[in-house]
Amino acid sequence: MKTLAAILFLFASLSSFALETGKPPPDFELKAASGKSVKLSDYKGKTIVLKWLNHGCPFVRKHYDSNNMQSLQKKYTDKGVVWISIISSAEGNQGYVDEAGALKDKASNKAHSTEILLDPTGVVGKKYEAKTTPHMFIINKDQTLVYQGGIDNKPDTDKESIKTAKNFVAPALTCR
Repeated sequence: MKTLAAILFLFASLSSFALETGKPPPDFELKAASGKSVKLSDYKGKTIVLKWLNHGCPFVRKHYDSNNMQSLQKKYTDKGVVWISIISSAEGNQGYVDEAGALKDKASNKAHSTEILLDPTGVVGKKYEAKTTPHMFIINKDQTLVYQGGIDNKPDTDKESIKTAKNFVAPALTCR
């Protein structure tokens, strides 16, 4: 029953999107953990995954502790997909990291993201209405939003459920 409630909550929270699938998403500029400034439009002509990240979130931990997220990242970044993780936690709040903390988390989690962007004011998170982690958006080479939502149909914290989950991100990237 708890799983059903979690699924209903996730779909209810993701059912009214601020962005319209099939349309271009808004451009933005954020500071990367590497110290440089990055714009979404810097990657024009490439397929892009935007993934909201909080390494303290049990739903995120499920996918990193099982190596599910890293495998997905590696598979598609090896094919030229740009994978951008965005951290929208404010200083003093759970999930907040500075540049050094973000790079340390990337290394310790063996992540394969192209960039880690810091959004401590939450401006971009609010613009995209990213309410959960990992909330994911896929933008195709034509700069059209083709997917927004969860990674799969099992919004729980059980690593074992990944084995029977229907992944939503991989098919969206395969059809790019």
